[in-house]
Amino acid sequence: MDENAGFMLIYQKDWTLLYDPNIMILPEDKTRLQELIKRTNHLWKFLECDEKKAKIAELEQEMTAPAFWDDQAQARKVGSENNRLKQTVSKVENFRSKVEDLEALCELCEEDEEEEEMSKEFVVSLEALLSKIEDLEVASFLNEPFDARPALLSIHAGAGGTESCDWADMLMRMYIRWAERRGYDVEMQDLQPGEEAGISRCSIRIDGLNAYGYAKAERGVHRLVRISPFDSNKRRHTSFCSVDVIAEVEDDDINMDIPDDDLRIDTYRSSGKGGQHVNKTDSAVRLTHIPTNIVVQCQNQRSQLKNKQTAMKVLKSRIYEKQQDEKRAEMEKFYGDKGEMGWGNQIRSYVFQPYQMVKDLRTGVETSGVQAVMDGELDPFVNGWLRAGCPRQRNKEIQVED
Repeated sequence: MDENAGFMLIYQKDWTLLYDPNIMILPEDKTRLQELIKRTNHLWKFLECDEKKAKIAELEQEMTAPAFWDDQAQARKVGSENNRLKQTVSKVENFRSKVEDLEALCELCEEDEEEEEMSKEFVVSLEALLSKIEDLEVASFLNEPFDARPALLSIHAGAGGTESCDWADMLMRMYIRWAERRGYDVEMQDLQPGEEAGISRCSIRIDGLNAYGYAKAERGVHRLVRISPFDSNKRRHTSFCSVDVIAEVEDDDINMDIPDDDLRIDTYRSSGKGGQHVNKTDSAVRLTHIPTNIVVQCQNQRSQLKNKQTAMKVLKSRIYEKQQDEKRAEMEKFYGDKGEMGWGNQIRSYVFQPYQMVKDLRTGVETSGVQAVMDGELDPFVNGWLRAGCPRQRNKEIQVED
């Protein structure tokens, strides 16, 4: 409150003035509104929302057919596609409706220039919508074939024993919080506790609109620098964990038949917490694809059969991703040296002591809000990576600070 002027001033986080009720809608705000309308219309066309609405109507007509559920697998596929299209269109449609309301509010403010409350509402709403369209534009970058699919995220502790296992546990919590903040469903598929603390590995399924499209930004090696809580001498330690992210693919998406001779199937008792049944029978399943040496484990279900089905789906997804990586690596031979292929290179550094900093080594995005990041505030890094064109390797010009 400015006591001398006798009115409330509203500031943004960077302490620049956002609203002064003694000032009506400024010409600059009207210009920003027109720019917002332009960006909204462009987004509607870019995402082909009219075409998607026509496709939704077509699918819903198909779903009313008497014989629709005769083929349940196909029916589920159609239903899933319909829901995905609806989610995409509804977000932009709802946003466009809010922009139209804001345009109408602007006209009312012009008609009654002495109505301070309406002017205040206009400015605050304009700022909120300008922020929101940033998120919608980032989402429009997710146009790869499997971006809309669920993500299968796995974390593996690096060398370093207890330190790395604790770091893996912290990353697992961070990604679960991030997924929950976005309204995604999270399912733990595999969890291996560390010998003394933390976890040595875990596999998480994240399901929601564009889950893989966003989560793939996290593929790489994550580095932690901190004073170790496990070191009585309070020395600084550096720990590493690798994060792998693949899209969950269905049999209809890829033509892949794995011969029985290429598979080794092992069963064992589930580890960690479980009911009376889950830890007393060989319900956990480990699949090894012999030609590629890819190993997949699943122990989240009580049924061995269900665990095997889940593991097989993950195995096919991993084999497919490996094939895609090999194709990308082959292309990079012709388009220049872009660094080490795959997720085996460091992408982000987390420094807890002697100062606090989280820095993405591909884009340069950084923040001193370490606790917020560990609580799942990852969108600035993910969005920055998408806007930068999804770089797969570290930018050598970005320095690592200890």
